[in-house]
Amino acid sequence: MTTPYDVIVPAGGAARRLDGADKPGLTVGETSLLDRVLAACAGSRTTVVVGPARPTAREGVRWTRERPPGGGPVAAVAAGLDLVTADTVLLLAADLPFLDRRTVDRLASALDGAGPHADAAVLVDAGGRDQPLTAAYRTAALRAALAALGDPAGQPLRRLVGGLNRLRVADTDNVAYDCDTWEDLEQARERDRS
Repeated sequence: MTTPYDVIVPAGGAARRLDGADKPGLTVGETSLLDRVLAACAGSRTTVVVGPARPTAREGVRWTRERPPGGGPVAAVAAGLDLVTADTVLLLAADLPFLDRRTVDRLASALDGAGPHADAAVLVDAGGRDQPLTAAYRTAALRAALAALGDPAGQPLRRLVGGLNRLRVADTDNVAYDCDTWEDLEQARERDRS
């Protein structure tokens, strides 16, 4: 059994490559990207979405805003950490149309079984790139890294998590696919139809 975990979903970005569209509200297969991510983390104790509140199919979600609004992913993590209490927290991007509960549970279980020297279990995509917004973290390690960083506004995520000891978990199901552009979104819709 996996140790209880909380989830933070940063969802307040500007979506510049999507012409400023509300990226979490875009749909794949008639379901918003955000609702797809929220369904994948249905096993969490607390789920915090950091960004403007929007309709969602999932009940019990806690909403907050980063300071300042639009302050970037590290500011979103800082705001979300104020509302979580579990020893493990997953950071999950709001634009992962194929994320599933199996992968969320794999990440939480991998960190749980990694021993005290691992601070994170990070999904690694098919190209060998770490996906820090598809990862499980020890909450205390994230809080310590955030405190050492100073003002979170405008900071890149790699500066927050780059020094953490990571266990790399292979993305065997290609769920790390995200939708940063209109082309990405159309490819996701095609994949969903097939």
